This record gives sequence, C-alpha cells and structure tokens, in this order.
Amino acid sequence: MSASGASRARLLFAYIACFVLWGSTWSVVKVGLADLPPLRFAGTRMLLAGLVLVPFSGLRRFRPDARTWWMLVGVGVLQIALPYGLLFVAQQWIPSSWSALLFSTYAVWLLLVGRLLLPDQPLTPLKLGSAALGLAGIVALQYEHLRGLGFSGLVVVGCVLTLLATVSISVANVLVRRSLAHVSTSLSVCVQTLSSSVLLLGASFAFESHLPGHWTPRAVLAIVYLAVGATALTYQLLFWLLQRVPLAVIGAMPLLDTLVAVFLGVLMLGERVDSSLLVGGALILASAALANLAPSSSTPPSDAAPGTPRSEPLAPSPREAT
Repeated sequence: MSASGASRARLLFAYIACFVLWGSTWSVVKVGLADLPPLRFAGTRMLLAGLVLVPFSGLRRFRPDARTWWMLVGVGVLQIALPYGLLFVAQQWIPSSWSALLFSTYAVWLLLVGRLLLPDQPLTPLKLGSAALGLAGIVALQYEHLRGLGFSGLVVVGCVLTLLATVSISVANVLVRRSLAHVSTSLSVCVQTLSSSVLLLGASFAFESHLPGHWTPRAVLAIVYLAVGATALTYQLLFWLLQRVPLAVIGAMPLLDTLVAVFLGVLMLGERVDSSLLVGGALILASAALANLAPSSSTPPSDAAPGTPRSEPLAPSPREAT
C-alpha cells in the first residue's frame, strides 16, 4: 500500500472508530445500569476517564491561573456533572435509542443558546427551520405513546431530563467559547471529568447510599469501555483528525454516531422499531444536519484550541454521550 493510501486508511479508521465508539455508549450505559445506580456509575466512569486523560492534558506545559481553574470546574458542572447525571438517571426509564435521538437536538439548542449569550450569533431562517424540525421530531418520537396512553410519568421524566442535559451542555459550550478559548481542549476535558467525578460520587453518596451496587464483570467492563474507549481514546483520535480533515466532515459525526446508537439499541437491547422512532428520528437527524450546516457569522479566535465535534459552529461537546 502506498504512503498516501495508508494515510487515507488511517484517517478512515480513526473517523469510523470515533463515531462507532461514541454511538455505542448509549447501549453500554443501558447495560451498566442493570448493575449500578446511575450517579455511582457516571461518577466512577468520569473518575477513570479523567485519570486516563491526565498524561495527555498538557499540565506540564500550561498552568492555568486560579480564575481559570475555577471557570473550568464551573463549566464542568454544566458540561459533565449535571448533564451526565441527568442522562444516566434518564436512561433507566427510556430506550437508549430515544436518549441518543433526543440528545441529537444538541446542535439546535446550541444555536438558540448561542443567540442568547453571544451577540454575533443571529437566528437565521436556516437556524429557525432546524429548531422547528427538532421540535417536530420530539413530538413524533413520542406520538405512539401519547396515542396509546402508554406514556408513563417516568418516560416523561426521562425525556425531560435528557433534554435538560442537552440544554446544559449547550450552555456550557457557549461559555467555553466565550471565556475559555485559551485553554486546550485536552486540559479542559481532563479537569472537567475529574472535578465532575467528585460531584457525581458525592451526589451518589448522598442520594444512593441505600441502593445496592453490583460490581459484576459486566459493570466493570462497561465502566472501562466508557472511560477508556469512548472518552480517552476517542478524544485523542478526534484531536488527531481535527488537524487533517475538514470541519464539515467532523460536523457529520454526531449524525453518524446517533444512527449507530439507534441500530445498537435495536440489535443489542431489542428496542422496538415503530413509526414514531422512524419518523421522529428522521426529523431530529434532519434538524441536526441543518444546524450543522448553519453558518456562523463570527470567526473563532485565533488562539482557540481545537474542539470536539459537537460544537460547530459554536463549540464542541464531549458527547459520547452518556
């Protein structure tokens, strides 16, 4: 194989690995929740992920001042501790495919939140159309349950918590764009995962101490897979890809990993495929695609660190998600 052919093969492998690993996390979380309470599960996963990321964080090269440290921790609450806690709790009550599709509205919320917090992010007809499609997709996704009166209170709570988590991450990414562009993404992710793990495990101690946790091989494998494979490895691959492929290609990744999540939910977990899933999923994915196409009116700061693929045009999100 020629050098150029080998290079293209490495790019393709890294790209596929990113969206397959990220897309698989929804099903893996669902499996792990059978053995561990959600906050304990999420906190342990983040603690391990943060420790694995320490050697890649660049702490030796860049020492943030006290204000930056506190900002990183504060944004971590909005970007990891709160949303991941909500997502893990929500997945107890809704299918993993629903979680992934609802989370795909992230790109739409990012546009709307960006309009509120960043003056250079106007709402264009394309952005408004994206938001309308996303709302229609959410309604369609729940249509069968509403029509059959099978929409239980816990299902409603699960959907609301997932959307709240998505909005929280959107707010966090806008804040990163506005105040933390000078911090490298690898350092930011490392600090946020470690600090958030403390909050999640503290919340678990406060609210889940009465709940049993079964540290089965399945649970341990789920945590290791999510922390090492779906966080540390994928971020390193993503940082490498960001230097070598167009941002438009990176921007398509959330759509691909959502399709993987839905497919694995049906294949691995036996989740039902119905018209609501197909129509709602198609509308939500179309909404996310439009949001990714929506142009940004501002140019990112020249010193901004490379991000992850959830933020274009504003800023990336550490989605794996759950």
